[in-house]
Amino acid sequence: MITVGQKKILTFIIHFAVWGCFVVIPFIFQQHPKDNPLVPAFNVHFVAVCLSSSFYLITFYYFNTLYLIPKYLITQKWKLYIFIVSCFFISFLYLPELFSSLFNESLVVPPNKFSVPMPPPHQLIDSLNYIRPPRNHHGKRGFHFFPGSYLVFILVFTIGTCLSVVEQWLKTENNKKEIEREKLNTELLFLKSQVNPHFFFNTLNSIYSLALINHEDTASTILKLSDIMRYVISDSQLDTVPLVDEISFLKNFIDIQLVRVTDKVKVDFDVEGDTDDIMIAPLLFIPFIENAFKFGISTKESTIIIFKVVISGNKVLFTSNNTIIHSENSYTKNTGIGIVNVKRRLDLLYPQNHNLQIFDTGNSYSVHLEISIK
Repeated sequence: MITVGQKKILTFIIHFAVWGCFVVIPFIFQQHPKDNPLVPAFNVHFVAVCLSSSFYLITFYYFNTLYLIPKYLITQKWKLYIFIVSCFFISFLYLPELFSSLFNESLVVPPNKFSVPMPPPHQLIDSLNYIRPPRNHHGKRGFHFFPGSYLVFILVFTIGTCLSVVEQWLKTENNKKEIEREKLNTELLFLKSQVNPHFFFNTLNSIYSLALINHEDTASTILKLSDIMRYVISDSQLDTVPLVDEISFLKNFIDIQLVRVTDKVKVDFDVEGDTDDIMIAPLLFIPFIENAFKFGISTKESTIIIFKVVISGNKVLFTSNNTIIHSENSYTKNTGIGIVNVKRRLDLLYPQNHNLQIFDTGNSYSVHLEISIK
């Protein structure tokens, strides 16, 4: 992964290489005049115009991208931005040529006795006319723009503006995603904090009931609760956990619940498929198991609760079926708070990769939850 420092160095190298090519290209494609061999491929005037124009465009590029666009364009100060850019464009038509004119008076070196023979006058005049800017009808030297100079300015302006706007847009989108990610993490932590106290409240009630009658399974139940607490406090804080650990947690919970029920309650918990290498978000199934024990057991009549976990490829299927005992259990305003939370977590963690179906007939309660693991 590229660090911030490496990214800055890479950006500097790219900018340096691009502008280096931009400055050198005019000299590469400048051709030697065929009709006058005395005229060099490029001269002081040509060099001055190219270098001053390049320096001007580089300065404008960074001033535009680093200052004008964030201060005026992004803040929608259109008129002021257009006015400033127009001023730069107009000055570009004159400043580079004006700068190059400072070198025009020292282009011809007077001959001495060691010089090569002077060329014919008409060839020398043609050479000087090529080197110096042409005079206008008032006898003054006018400005001579190299072909495409206006288009070069527009090209630099367009590229710089487009890149800066896209960069600002990407920054805005990244900030939105970061805010959404932080909001998601905060909400998930809040939902977990609601699940955990609800779970421990029910479990401690079960152990309390065992302690009152000095049940022989009290010690082993406390040990299982210790494993459950370690899992909930430590492992459940991870984004995903091994499915085998989640199943072990569910079995411990079911064993604790079975201690406090009578022989009239039968519970089946089956696991089919290979659980190896399957990772899943923690505490997704426990609310349904809690709900089944809360409203599906009876001390007077025989009841059965069936839980099943099936692993097929990258899909995990959890099913729960139980009867609803109305005579001994009644719904309260807090009924289903764990299920509401798990629905929200599924929407956040597996937005397009889960299917939850709950069937409540009044006498029976069934859950069908299928999760596709990426």
